[in-house]
Order: sequence, then C-alpha cells, then structure tokens
Amino acid sequence: MSRKKNLPKPAWFKNTYFWISLVLLILGIWGLPFIGGDKVIRDPGQKHETNLYILYLVASVVMLLNGVLSHRQTVQQYEEDLALKTDSNDTN
Repeated sequence: MSRKKNLPKPAWFKNTYFWISLVLLILGIWGLPFIGGDKVIRDPGQKHETNLYILYLVASVVMLLNGVLSHRQTVQQYEEDLALKTDSNDTN
C-alpha cells in the first residue's frame, strides 16, 4: 500500500521570481542618479549607457509579474490536487 505525502501549501516566499525581482529592485534603486548612478550597476567592460537603472526597474516589474502568475498557477494546482485527494478519500 503506497501512501502519498501531504502536499505542502504553496508559499510566495519560496518562489524564486520574487527574490530575483527584489534584487533587481534594490539594484535599480541603487542605480538612481541621485543615489549611486549608472556606474554602480554597470558591468566591467559594458559600454556606457545612460539611465541603466530604468532597465533594472522594468526587469524587476517583469519578474514580479512572473512570480504572481507562477504563484497563482501553483496555488490553483495545489487546490485541484487537494480536491482530488479529498474526493478519492470520500469514495473509499
């Protein structure tokens, strides 16, 4: 007889997209002209571009949206699996 483990409830903080979004947000804020400027977030050897912080802030928003969509899908899958498990226990 095989028993399946209980599914862990999805937690938003376990989603890597949110962590990447936070790091990009911090770098974007740090790169603001009145805080650190483009020089603090430019890679060595990268050509000089102005307003690099805008790219980091936009990337942060994109990763946040990815995290929200991913988390919603994970929660939906969790609820469906939980409902199937409950239904199968009811029929036994």
